[in-house]
Amino acid sequence: MRQNLDVIAAYLIMLGLIILVGFLQSWSIALSILCFCLISAVMTMGANIQWGYAGLINFGIMGYTALGGLAAVLVSVPPVKEAWQVGGLSMIFCAFLIAFMVFSIRFILKKYNKSNKRNYGIALVIIVGLILLRLISGPAIHSIEAVNPATTGFLGGMGLPILFSWIVGAFFAGALAYVIGKIALGLRADYLAIATLLISEIVIAVIKHEDWLSRGVKNVIGLKRPVPYEIDLQTKEWFINLVAKFNQSTLNLITDVMAREQMLKQLVIEGSTVFVKLCFVGLFSIVVIILLIITQKALYSPWGRMMRAIRDNEEAANAMGKNVVKQHLLIFVLGSAIVGIAGAMMVTYDGLFTPGSYRPMRYTFLIWVMVIVGGSGNNFGAVLGGFAVWFLWIEAAPIALFLINLFTSGLEETNVLRVHLIESIPYFRFLMMGIGLLLIMRYRPKGILPEKIKHV
Repeated sequence: MRQNLDVIAAYLIMLGLIILVGFLQSWSIALSILCFCLISAVMTMGANIQWGYAGLINFGIMGYTALGGLAAVLVSVPPVKEAWQVGGLSMIFCAFLIAFMVFSIRFILKKYNKSNKRNYGIALVIIVGLILLRLISGPAIHSIEAVNPATTGFLGGMGLPILFSWIVGAFFAGALAYVIGKIALGLRADYLAIATLLISEIVIAVIKHEDWLSRGVKNVIGLKRPVPYEIDLQTKEWFINLVAKFNQSTLNLITDVMAREQMLKQLVIEGSTVFVKLCFVGLFSIVVIILLIITQKALYSPWGRMMRAIRDNEEAANAMGKNVVKQHLLIFVLGSAIVGIAGAMMVTYDGLFTPGSYRPMRYTFLIWVMVIVGGSGNNFGAVLGGFAVWFLWIEAAPIALFLINLFTSGLEETNVLRVHLIESIPYFRFLMMGIGLLLIMRYRPKGILPEKIKHV
């Protein structure tokens, strides 16, 4: 009962802080923070499944996030017909050639025992395959990227609603995790962490430099939303009437007709932004709630208890007949798939895909801080960590500016110390994150909401 009260209290405090931002800054900012908090919560649930359930260290989170974003582009962007005409078939042939190479290598590995003959066969398949890929894909890529490079220069996607990309992003990330897991899960924990981080860097580098696939660093903009556009809402009579009804008391204070219409127009513009973000909050909340229900059911199921047993003592679980490698691979794929969903959600909210913004060395560890602060092994703790850390990450600058103005109120505007502190505000984000993490590790080493063990 005490733990349930702690969960309720923690979430009420978090909700109160977001509402406070709405009153002190603006509701648009507050809802933006809430949207990214919900996206961060999905990421932390994926990381928590891997680390909190099974003890797997995965530093490749940004790679799976980027794959989710790539899925949003490949699903929602209409196909570029000219690009398909000049190089589409060649790229499809290259995809089949890669699949043929993989199956050929797998056949050789199964058919022949370890020997020089097997090694030469694999080397021959790889060398010949790479040469053919280069000869076929080189001219095709050049032709595709030459098709109106200012606006397209890539193959495009399927032109489907972007919500489908959330599922496709999960499949993309899960498929990559399966391949990585087959190769790297046999490594020791620290080597696994390094391997996943490097693979994440490779994935992002490929997405950034293969312009034919997603325009690379040229970015993809104007992705279709699953919610209304502000400009459309501002011309809808029902929405104008709704805004007028909500602000009737304010509008009644204005007697001048022209001033009243101008005020209503401004309120409609502001209200359209809030309405759109409320729609996103509703969509993201549904995803978080569904994932939270599923992960909670899994955590306290026999499978969840088995995973925690493997996490706590792999040797004992192996002696009891549990296939540790198989279960590690399964949970590695599941956690990565959830992170892929979060990546697609992020691009859906932004309406653009910017591969250059995926920086593993920075944001990967921010996600891990969220899991640690919230409480690894506890789904509610992981979600709370996503909320708390992202809120502090965004609001660190306003909080720092307020504190600087408060403590230097007696100094002149041109005072050297005051000017230096104000110019250093961007760096207070890292200072506050460090102090917050140290305090949590000192007084709540298991996180704000530590893992809850049910004995059955």
